[in-house]
Amino acid sequence: MLRALDSNDRATAGVVSWPDEIDDILAGDLTCGLVYSTPAGGAVVTAVSPIGLRDRATGTIGFTTSLGMGRKLDRIAREPKVALAYHSRAHGLGDPANRRYVLVQGTARFDPEPDRGVLDEIGAKSAPFMGERRRGVFWDRWLSAYYDDRVLVQVTVTRIVCWPDLHAAESPVVYGAPLPVHHVPPQVRPAKGIVPRGDVTKSANQIARLPYRLLGYRDDDGYPMVLPVQVIGSSDAGIRLFTPRGLPPGGRRAGLLAHSYHPKLVGVEVGQYTGWLESDGTEAGYAPHTRSVIKTPASDTVMMLVFGFLARHRLKARRRRQA
Repeated sequence: MLRALDSNDRATAGVVSWPDEIDDILAGDLTCGLVYSTPAGGAVVTAVSPIGLRDRATGTIGFTTSLGMGRKLDRIAREPKVALAYHSRAHGLGDPANRRYVLVQGTARFDPEPDRGVLDEIGAKSAPFMGERRRGVFWDRWLSAYYDDRVLVQVTVTRIVCWPDLHAAESPVVYGAPLPVHHVPPQVRPAKGIVPRGDVTKSANQIARLPYRLLGYRDDDGYPMVLPVQVIGSSDAGIRLFTPRGLPPGGRRAGLLAHSYHPKLVGVEVGQYTGWLESDGTEAGYAPHTRSVIKTPASDTVMMLVFGFLARHRLKARRRRQA
């Protein structure tokens, strides 16, 4: 069971509950898209591992992330309103015929120094999704930082928006707080301008090629909204996007995640972007301003070697910052 850190942090309107068909998704998806806000009012979309963490009795869900990802955790601590998009059943443990797109919005909290019991719980929960921990003289030492370099983030659910289809094209059902009535107003353009700051064609090709694409922005109530999108073209001005649900008119900062993954997340390709979104309703132009690309080999052994190295590096950097 996902433990509550403070029962007084529950939503004032009461605990948000959800039906079995949604619980199947929360319990079984291998990965989901996390969206959190930036200080400038933008959004970052990144992939995280929920490993089935949820508690219907307390109306909470959870996910794990790396203690080395200091910026992500700092921003969540500063603005705890987050969203999680459960957008694919691929390689998970749930019913593959369950084609719902589930968006969970809520307030996040975490303990930056988890005790051994929490780390052991994370390990036990992750095993059905990621496989058993590697053991042996070498692996115990090499992966010690990787398994200790984790934090459990718990989200008290404010609302769940459930579309019956993975494209979010049909009418959704809302559990918990109603969605905002009004469109979020346009934002002031950034001082550095809104034109793309990179190779638009290269970015558009990668985003279009990868099977899962999520666009996130800050909605009128401060919670991030995240929707699946399609690439319908590109030009020097930016990438043309389409979403059946529609987007708020005007311009705003927005984040975009495009990714693919294999069983146990062995072999992933990720393109993560932040930029400027200009929308006329359903179609939008997206001008990427930052781009981060990760591609890992489809080899469990190589992945563990790489992850062990990165975890050790991140822990050393974190300790230097705290010194």
